[in-house]
Amino acid sequence: MNTPFARSTSRLPKIHLDRTLVGRLESLAADALLRSPDLGQRLMTEIGRAKLVAPRKLRDDIVTVGSKVTYCDLSTRLVHTVIICYPENVGIEIDAISVVSPVGVALLGLSAGSNISWETDNNEMLSLEVVTVKAPAT
Repeated sequence: MNTPFARSTSRLPKIHLDRTLVGRLESLAADALLRSPDLGQRLMTEIGRAKLVAPRKLRDDIVTVGSKVTYCDLSTRLVHTVIICYPENVGIEIDAISVVSPVGVALLGLSAGSNISWETDNNEMLSLEVVTVKAPAT
């Protein structure tokens, strides 16, 4: 198994998670371990290293479930805008991606201006940078 989110030049960025979502995210990660062990392990690792905060203290520029995120794929320089959602809601929103997808896991907990790199199952390095984050509608 590859090292989750291996970085070659710097430390992993700090991430913050809404503590009320952790139970659901851990359940999704456990399910993912059965289908895609590396991805499930990456999500568990990210949950484990996150600073957990109360929902009202989570800054609006932190990526969470429901956030609309614009990010740049640093290898292609393509910019994408997506909504992070639970797997069962992927088909409901336009441009939605699952929190249990490689990009969803990478974005989770990051803030605008952060970047992260990780090694795929095919030993390819992927990197992205968060451009903007719009908080979920309340």
